[in-house]
Amino acid sequence: MPRASVKRSIKCKKEQLINLVLDIEKYPKFVPFCLGAKIYDKKTQDNLLLIVADLTIGKGPFKDTYKSDVKFNKKEDSIYVTNIDGPLKYLENKWFFKENNNITEVSFDVDFELKNHFLNIIMTKSFQFGLEKIADAFEKRADGLFNKI
Repeated sequence: MPRASVKRSIKCKKEQLINLVLDIEKYPKFVPFCLGAKIYDKKTQDNLLLIVADLTIGKGPFKDTYKSDVKFNKKEDSIYVTNIDGPLKYLENKWFFKENNNITEVSFDVDFELKNHFLNIIMTKSFQFGLEKIADAFEKRADGLFNKI
């Protein structure tokens, strides 16, 4: 079961970075391996923003779409993602945001298992590297959007 974590300090306000992460439909523009994104439902309930979205992920001949349940907790400055449907047996993806002097520390933890055992073995070997590339993409995107001279 692939599991990985990254932590980054990004020069921007916490709200800016949270909004960037929640702008799921823009992921294909900058997130590696993300080929498509679609939001089906978006609503607010108390201190939660609830989103149901599809992501199409792929590389080479492998491509698949999974539906996820995204919960942004405004009080805790956290995002929690689980799978609803698709090639995943399960997905647990957690984002935590903390700001200090216009620098936002973001930690991103992912734990998942694919239904396909063979692909699971492949993903386990390369997942930390892939997650680092995804974190790099979010950092570069934030820098380009929020730190223009």
